[in-house]
Amino acid sequence: MIYLDNAATTKADGDAAALMIKIMTEEFGNPSSLHKLGISAERHLCRAREQTAKALSCTPDEVCFTSGGTEGNNTAVFGAANAMRRRGKHIITTSVEHPSVLEPMKRLSETGFDVTFLKPGKDGKISEKQVLAALREDTVLISIMSVNNETGAVFPVKRIVDAVKGAGSRALVHTDAVQAFLKLSGPPALTGADIITVSGHKIHAPKGVGALYIKKGVRLVPLMYGGGQEKNMRPGTEALPLIAAFGHVCAERLKTQKSDIAHMNSLMDILCESIKDTDGVSVICRGGAPHIISLAFERYPSEVSMRMLENRGIYISSGSACGRGRRSHVLKEMDVPDKTAACAARVSLSRYTTKQDILALAGAIKELFSNPEQNNY
Repeated sequence: MIYLDNAATTKADGDAAALMIKIMTEEFGNPSSLHKLGISAERHLCRAREQTAKALSCTPDEVCFTSGGTEGNNTAVFGAANAMRRRGKHIITTSVEHPSVLEPMKRLSETGFDVTFLKPGKDGKISEKQVLAALREDTVLISIMSVNNETGAVFPVKRIVDAVKGAGSRALVHTDAVQAFLKLSGPPALTGADIITVSGHKIHAPKGVGALYIKKGVRLVPLMYGGGQEKNMRPGTEALPLIAAFGHVCAERLKTQKSDIAHMNSLMDILCESIKDTDGVSVICRGGAPHIISLAFERYPSEVSMRMLENRGIYISSGSACGRGRRSHVLKEMDVPDKTAACAARVSLSRYTTKQDILALAGAIKELFSNPEQNNY
């Protein structure tokens, strides 16, 4: 099996999985309990918070654990908008955000907020000039993703933050860094963003856990109310096995981050070089992130191409996993022709991807997609 759909999810780290089992079966106390098992559980929770904070480059009390990217983005968008609504009701975002940002934005626009959706260029990117041009006195929130999940386009979050603050705006800046966390050089908090969303299952931690960085002094209105856990931002008994595994992976991937990035960039170079002269195959976007590339297999619809490769034991994606087969809104906003968008596929790597995996993919692409008369599709 050659797995190249890592932007959708990654294989869980073995040591992290073992830690989960140990906590579930041996150290299973509630972190809020005052007995020995509870105190042991609390230590695991504190350790994971410190590990996550170090990977984000922030303090532990700025970390709020969540169930992943969707909850984090919803908490950030609704929480910031509702906390700031007395100052204004204008929000800036992009038209190529993940659905967990776009759908809350649509809901806010139905409840009185004025949302500006910035359109990317043909390279899939947004510039700080676009944000400044849209900025108004009543702008209270700016939500710009760090890396696009379909194209790998890297957005200049730090330059956007600097420009917005330099203009004297009091707007909060949120970034969905799910596809950027530990895959771009430089910790997310150093961008200067006020709120940052990250997720575990994109970095070899389990599904069902993530974190929200909330800069000290920033107030969000919670989505839920209850027992007061996570400083009242995310009440309910903490999913300690998942959180501990997430913290462990943050610590381990922080150690290998530089080499992991170099490894994935090298493999992307090999892939692009290997298929550059292949008829019927083109690069739609290689946006700068080391692990994501968008290709077009021009003679077949996306789903057919994906199944053809799957029959060879190679797993890629026909687009965003959250799209579930729908035509990509990202490629539409980039003005990619419909015919090309219908043939789009995403290849995404991880630290575990090998050169042999990439050469096998390149060989299959040349064989399957440049000679359609040889195929029975």
